[in-house]
Amino acid sequence: MKYYIIAGESSGDQHAAYLIRSLKNIDPESAFRFWGGERMAAVSGSAPEKHIDELAFMGFWEVFINLRSILRNFRQVKADILNFKPDCLILVDYPGFNLRMAEWAHKKGIKVAYFIAPQVWAWKENRVSKIQKYCDLLLTILPFEETYFHEKGVEQAKFVGHPLLDHFSEFQADQTGFEALPKLFGIFPGSRLQEVRHILPPVSPIFHKNPDIQFGLSATPKLMEEPRLYSRFTKGAKNVNLFRGRQHDLLANCYAAFVKSGTSTLEAALLGVPQAVIYKGNPISFQIAKRVVKVPYISLVNLILDENLVDEHIQSEVNPKVLERAFEKLQDDRERQRIREGYNRLREKLGGPGASDRAAREIFKLIT
Repeated sequence: MKYYIIAGESSGDQHAAYLIRSLKNIDPESAFRFWGGERMAAVSGSAPEKHIDELAFMGFWEVFINLRSILRNFRQVKADILNFKPDCLILVDYPGFNLRMAEWAHKKGIKVAYFIAPQVWAWKENRVSKIQKYCDLLLTILPFEETYFHEKGVEQAKFVGHPLLDHFSEFQADQTGFEALPKLFGIFPGSRLQEVRHILPPVSPIFHKNPDIQFGLSATPKLMEEPRLYSRFTKGAKNVNLFRGRQHDLLANCYAAFVKSGTSTLEAALLGVPQAVIYKGNPISFQIAKRVVKVPYISLVNLILDENLVDEHIQSEVNPKVLERAFEKLQDDRERQRIREGYNRLREKLGGPGASDRAAREIFKLIT
């Protein structure tokens, strides 16, 4: 069978890579074409038609100012799909783009499987009708989502489990580069340039105020092409260690961390790393989001548990004074132990590994 996959973000690239591996096991004659990143390329043996670095536009304002590029992407991917003639279009998260692709593909008679359901329970609930109409299969990864979608009439929704559990069930941290370092306090500002620019400046004073503590700063390969970006924000601090494209290795070597909201918060939890969650974005985008988002938490950890296990600092709270207090709180052994105990409850809710295999079986069943 032929599969066309669209993943527009780093986390989607990771989850799609595991899905490709599972599909290849089920369907040895499978052929893939995709928009994604390095992980998908490594598993599939081919390069992406479009790299995620060209796709990651976050926030209302950012989408607006990049509208011309986004429209060009739509034209390119539609032409490429028609040329490839896939048996199934697999859409991975990235709902602003992918739901439009679902509608287009449905009208072209192409089977559509959506892996990692759009979080319409948080905002844009009007998207439910599009999902119901244009997606032949909806694969959910959070425990409460299947019930939510069934109650909304999306009978094709199936809970397969969270693919991160697949990754961490076989993950072994590479200790190269960590041998001479003590346990680190991790800084994970995100994979997008705009995130790093918003988050690192208010964090950087902590480096200088705590010279006896070593910090590990996670950087994506793409952003490492702009080394001055990091040196400008670290301002000559000798206790900051930069790790390129090694987020999970770094997390595994941290005793605690500041983590930008998103999938990384769940990754930290599954690796048992106590954290404070931070988010600071474009002010215009944030004000718009505040009016439409209807969830009490921004981190997946707190959302899944439905409790405030890890502290969250948003927008104006991402300032040196607040972050210094958050940093001090995470130095407390009892606080870190409290968070780790909450992570045990989180793992119980998520279930076991095997999400990628279950998703692959459902997709293969859809088209055979």
